[in-house]
Amino acid sequence: MQSPDVTTPGSRSDDGPRHAHRGHLGRRRLLLAAGGAAAAASLGGLGTAFAARTKDIRADAIVIGAGYAGGTVARELAAKGMRPVVLEARDRTGGRVWTDTFAGTTIEVGGGWVGSQQHLVQRELARYRITTTPDLAAERMLLPTENGFESLAPGDAVEALNPLWTAFYQGSEQYFERPEQPLYRKDLLKSVDHLSLADRLAQLSLSPTDFIRLNSETSLYSGGPSSIGALTGMAQWYQLSGGTYESFLSMSEKPAGGMGALLNAMLRESKADIRLKSPVTEISESGGQVRVRVVDGTTYVAPVVVVATPTNVWKHIRFTPGLPPAHATAARQGIGVPHSNKLWLHVRGQVEALFAQAPAGSPITMMLPQQQLADGRLMTAFSGPSLDTRDPVAVQNAVRQFLPGSSLIRYRTMDWGKDPYARGGWGLRRPGQLLGLFPRIEEPHGRILFAGADIAQGWHGAYVEGAVESGLRASRQAAVLVG
Repeated sequence: MQSPDVTTPGSRSDDGPRHAHRGHLGRRRLLLAAGGAAAAASLGGLGTAFAARTKDIRADAIVIGAGYAGGTVARELAAKGMRPVVLEARDRTGGRVWTDTFAGTTIEVGGGWVGSQQHLVQRELARYRITTTPDLAAERMLLPTENGFESLAPGDAVEALNPLWTAFYQGSEQYFERPEQPLYRKDLLKSVDHLSLADRLAQLSLSPTDFIRLNSETSLYSGGPSSIGALTGMAQWYQLSGGTYESFLSMSEKPAGGMGALLNAMLRESKADIRLKSPVTEISESGGQVRVRVVDGTTYVAPVVVVATPTNVWKHIRFTPGLPPAHATAARQGIGVPHSNKLWLHVRGQVEALFAQAPAGSPITMMLPQQQLADGRLMTAFSGPSLDTRDPVAVQNAVRQFLPGSSLIRYRTMDWGKDPYARGGWGLRRPGQLLGLFPRIEEPHGRILFAGADIAQGWHGAYVEGAVESGLRASRQAAVLVG
């Protein structure tokens, strides 16, 4: 659920006092929108009754979801001479990637960065001649300690953290000998895949400060306690990036035009028939055809369907026949992290480019600097569950834990865990899911196929590289099915 730009009390915005009033009206609209979403969901149960009144819409293929995975599938199928229909629940494309505007500039409401180590994305960027620039470098870093914060120069902070992460990921260079093929050393994974990030922290002899610093980041990536995320999930990212802390930090390139620019180019090339505001309620297969019903009762029919939605959404779609065991397990357990609230902050005045990290459970757990504007600096941040982002005073106070005396002009927040078409943030596998789900979760379920970063083999979950990988795989499977 998205909140509008909110102006903090006592601040003047470009729109004057009227802008603050719009923030309160926006929250009421937000509640109405939530009620509308609930009503739309309830209509899903009536889809069967209404389907008989509508005419089936036929297509060469149906793609559910217009994010990077769905966009990849649509383009690849179109290149094979097919005319896919893309059904997107939202009123926009992008899925958990969302390039928008805030404070008069382009921002990423979801997603944000790519890296030179992500070869599929780099190939796509080159294909459409989209350049990248490094994210803004921090001038100073605040790291948590058992007695508050320690202010460090960026080089000194990296030097302090490097040995901690090296110890944390020790052994991953062996069990992920070929990180792009995660099951290559399945024999070694058996001893570690059941471990959570919290389990790994408990294995290390850490000082209180060192524990706070590592747990701050592992809990952020887990979208809750560090017990949620799998050690093998983050360890695979670490090895894919190059196997060092510095290489992991280097995954911070920003595409020109934003993260949505590349996806838009892919969708334009596909010339696919994209149907927005089309939440899918039911998918059924029989007689060599797949029928897909959307919330208004419209039914689409094709010889193959690719479900390119987050795994957390699967259990809210009726599948006939039901999901196979691996997919049913993923739907039940979820892969998208439960709490993922991203904020964009507009802080008044000339503000230093500060990177800050706080202990797990803090109102804001991480804040990163973005561009300096004429009237203030933009920051992006991730909040913990304890922060009520509907309360401008609470958000202002949370920012002041890092920037004492600062004044917040406005902010924008997106809670992906409450978004009905994501139901979670970026993906991070749970303990046991690598060996428990793969490779079966990539296999076709009759004529129903699955794609998405959550179920990628390589850069899974938090990276569009994984979405492109899985989209390429699903498009090959679809081409085989339709002959």
